[in-house]
Amino acid sequence: MAKPTFAYLLLKEHPYGREMLRQILSEGFVPDIIISEVSDIADEEREKFLKRIEGHDIAPTVKEQIEHLDIIHEEVSIHNSEFVMPLIKGFELDLIVFGGTRIIRGEILDYPKDGVINSHPGLLPDCRGSASPAWSVYHDIPIGSSTHFCDNGIDTGDLLMRREIAVKRGMTYENLCYETLVLAGVLMKEALIAYDEGRWSEIRRAQGESQHPTFRNAPEEILQVVYQKLADQTYAHYADGE
Repeated sequence: MAKPTFAYLLLKEHPYGREMLRQILSEGFVPDIIISEVSDIADEEREKFLKRIEGHDIAPTVKEQIEHLDIIHEEVSIHNSEFVMPLIKGFELDLIVFGGTRIIRGEILDYPKDGVINSHPGLLPDCRGSASPAWSVYHDIPIGSSTHFCDNGIDTGDLLMRREIAVKRGMTYENLCYETLVLAGVLMKEALIAYDEGRWSEIRRAQGESQHPTFRNAPEEILQVVYQKLADQTYAHYADGE
């Protein structure tokens, strides 16, 4: 096969999307168009994520990464069909890649030939929704990231990639958020390599059901439990197994 023609969507300068872009560009996967959402929600989500990975380096800005590349970069006030579809209908897209967006439904999901894919900083189907590292520690769920197809649910589409991280004693919540962020970008890169090699039919599989609900942002009282469990090293899935 050949490298896909794809659009890349992210909240403006979100650290999650910047890292994923760095990962996929490193293997020559260059989007034909990048569409950034510029909104109050984008600002709020970016600042929230920067707080979660405080103390860690983040990838260069989107502008810096694509400065010498022939990529169209557009901005919209929200990633919905009204604003996004006019920008992508001129492209015969194989894929759309989500690099950190709010929930997107509707016509956008049906447009590309081979689907819309997203990387999620949690292990699916066990940890769907927001603040996955926090809820994983709180509920003693293994921690990792997943790359999956997008449907009209929340993190419910078929899986392509899924991998745990080795949680070591002494790791902080910020460490876990950063590790899952980087792994999400790596898995997207690996998923695109598998696409290029024609292997998606081999690795695509249904998620199955989760015993947990779809999680929302973790409130402060949940985060305090998370911080305490990590400080006391009572989380159930440390890599040393003790």
